[in-house]
Amino acid sequence: MFPERAGASFETPRTRLLRMRVEVGGVLNSAFARAFDWLRRTLELLGAAILAALFLVVMAAVLRRYVLGGGLVWSDELAVWLNVALVAVGMPLAATSALAMRLDVIVRWLPARGQAVASVLADAVAVHGALVLAIGGAGVAQLVGGVSTVLGLPESLRFGAFAVGGALTVLVVLWRAALDRSAVSALASLVLGAGFYLAAQSATGLFVSTPSLVAALFAGLGLILGAPLPFALLAGVSLTGAFGGLLPEPAIVQNTVSGVSKFLLLAIPFFLLAGELLTAGGLAERLVRFAASLVGHLRAGLAQTALVTSVLFSGASGSSVANAAFGAKVMAPTLVARGYPPANAAAIVAGVSMLDNIIPPSIAFLILASATNLSVGSLLVGGFIAGGVLALALGVGIHLSVREVAAQPKASGKERTRSFVGALPAIGLGVVVVVGIRFGVVTTTEASALAVAYALVVCLALRSLNPGTVFAALRKSATEAAAVGLLIGASAPFAFLLALDRVSDQMAGLVTALGGGPYAVMLLANLVLLVAGLFLDIGAAILLLAPLLLPVAIAAGLDPIQFGVILVVNLMIHGLTPPLGILVYVVSGITRVPAAHVFRAVLPLLASLLCALALLCLAAAAWPSLPASFKELF
Repeated sequence: MFPERAGASFETPRTRLLRMRVEVGGVLNSAFARAFDWLRRTLELLGAAILAALFLVVMAAVLRRYVLGGGLVWSDELAVWLNVALVAVGMPLAATSALAMRLDVIVRWLPARGQAVASVLADAVAVHGALVLAIGGAGVAQLVGGVSTVLGLPESLRFGAFAVGGALTVLVVLWRAALDRSAVSALASLVLGAGFYLAAQSATGLFVSTPSLVAALFAGLGLILGAPLPFALLAGVSLTGAFGGLLPEPAIVQNTVSGVSKFLLLAIPFFLLAGELLTAGGLAERLVRFAASLVGHLRAGLAQTALVTSVLFSGASGSSVANAAFGAKVMAPTLVARGYPPANAAAIVAGVSMLDNIIPPSIAFLILASATNLSVGSLLVGGFIAGGVLALALGVGIHLSVREVAAQPKASGKERTRSFVGALPAIGLGVVVVVGIRFGVVTTTEASALAVAYALVVCLALRSLNPGTVFAALRKSATEAAAVGLLIGASAPFAFLLALDRVSDQMAGLVTALGGGPYAVMLLANLVLLVAGLFLDIGAAILLLAPLLLPVAIAAGLDPIQFGVILVVNLMIHGLTPPLGILVYVVSGITRVPAAHVFRAVLPLLASLLCALALLCLAAAAWPSLPASFKELF
């Protein structure tokens, strides 16, 4: 007799059949997962290739304009089209990755069965939003005519790209649901999502005078369920059609595509890429050493080092999330090793990282400029001033709240000089970019492309980069840029609805009832922003609220640049507040410290930031009444 496999000698035919089904199912699930991973990697590769091509196009135009004289008439248009393609390719990744901007904090409070139901509904909302782009984009591509101004390419290609991206998003969302939960759950999301889409195309007989309110309610419900924010916005706007809304599906798609077809927005992927290259090239660690030589000997010196590092890193990154991720990997373990409680270490990293979207170059200011047509250069100058005030407030907050922790010996003058020289390449990037934009030497997009070239040249000269790390930086930056671009595009039809409903006029009437002065406007604006920031991503809040609040502020005599800076500061503070608190969640995820513990530990720094915000608001409100001779000094 031949020995049989252990545990199989007494199998009945039914048991054997069940075992074989389980084994076959395991093999199929494994193959299913590998295929999904292949699709994800392929999309990331395409995104990286498009971003690389985008950089080469813009850099070719920069070299032609400033070195050889004259420009490339086709470069701007081709760059915009490549950015549209980048968003379309990255759309499926933005719906299923950590960049999906899901508000899943409320869902976590539900029991297991409730969480399962919420997941099905959230994916259904994502499917609905993706179907709007897929079916609507295909419809617009068939109807639109004409060719682009310079390239002569059919205009239908831009909408066709979003149609393909939407269709791939439906596939990826359902595929991910089947892998994470079950095929039945994925099928339920598909049926519900298709049902929501069909309901949006049907007339209910009910007419709502303010469609934006309907869109906000449906989008808010989807957000509470944990749906990706861009697709929740699209689904909410789509559902207004059933209540007499004035924005049909083709108009939704056209607004979305137009929202990402702006040359200024090309600076976002380039600044993200420059920050990734500097981090991968080891220049960020040089900033840490320089910061430690300046303040490492002070009380809570390592925490103050994290603060100064964040100030310096701001000039190279422009992304608070990138700074939070870097700090969580580099600074937080060092803080813990030096005696800081893990929650306090994570809170310090999260708190100081908010400066990156205030101190230039700032991606938040780029989004604000695209939404309001404010001067990017002036916003950057305002960001320097506000960033200095916030950094001082954080320094005081750290000094007062952090327990005495052994400081390192005071660095000598020679050590400080050596660390400064080592950090100069990273510091120089921010100086070159901001000076170039502020004094009109180059445009914002050109400056961002030069930042990438600068980072590449410096890191390659220092031999701290290789093809693998460059590709990894391209891949990560392309995915992040696509997520930001999709949010900007998805916010455009929602903002259009708000304009149709004249929400800005209603807010102006409320301000008039409160007195109409600059202090009343500043109070109302901050209250609106403080509430909205609890539930909206900073990018979405800027895109939706800035066009509404800015006209009211200007009518009250407030300086638009100062008001725009305060708006960004207010919303960035919400990176540290529940339930959204993106900076806290980034640091918590990397350090493995529970987010609830970090939220509690960050309260002292949050209090110092709110005091700084109050000081900036009082200064901006008092500015109109100051003598002209005093204003000229600034």
